Amino acid sequence: MSLSLADIAHLFETRGHAQYDGEPVTQLEHALQSAHLAEQAGAGSALIAAALLHDLGHLLHDLPGSPTLAGVDDVHQYRCLPFLRGLFGEATLAPIRLHVDAKRYLCTREPGYLQGLSPDSARSLQLQGGPFDEAQARAFEALPYARDALRLRRWDDAAKQEGAATPGLAHFLRHCTSA
Repeated sequence: MSLSLADIAHLFETRGHAQYDGEPVTQLEHALQSAHLAEQAGAGSALIAAALLHDLGHLLHDLPGSPTLAGVDDVHQYRCLPFLRGLFGEATLAPIRLHVDAKRYLCTREPGYLQGLSPDSARSLQLQGGPFDEAQARAFEALPYARDALRLRRWDDAAKQEGAATPGLAHFLRHCTSA
């Protein structure tokens, strides 16, 4: 079942005010900050839409509290894909699907990245398989959209600023119509 843009807006309006587990922002604030950072970086609409929607999978489950604190990987990067396929192509879907692998890649390739993860992101990393080994890192580098997933990961990491000013949801949903 595909979601419509109205369905996505409704999800953010009804569930987006939940705290982003372990972070000083809500799910909606995190999504808006991610999309705002993508827009400021000059990304195209497909990648801005991916930045807005990359954690939508967190809003599509009914797990109580923080899944990572319970030792559960909610596989949010995959959970949302069937709901978004009717609206978006691979230029949006692939970075969403790969943003967790981008974290695992950066932990392997970038000195200090692992130590800079927030506590919740570090917990989820372990549940998601930990840092890539060398073969996994090389395989990730060869994937289409790996570079976009890395850009998305950077915005994801930076989009946890309490009280950051961003345009509203409607501003970013317009990118979803041209993604």
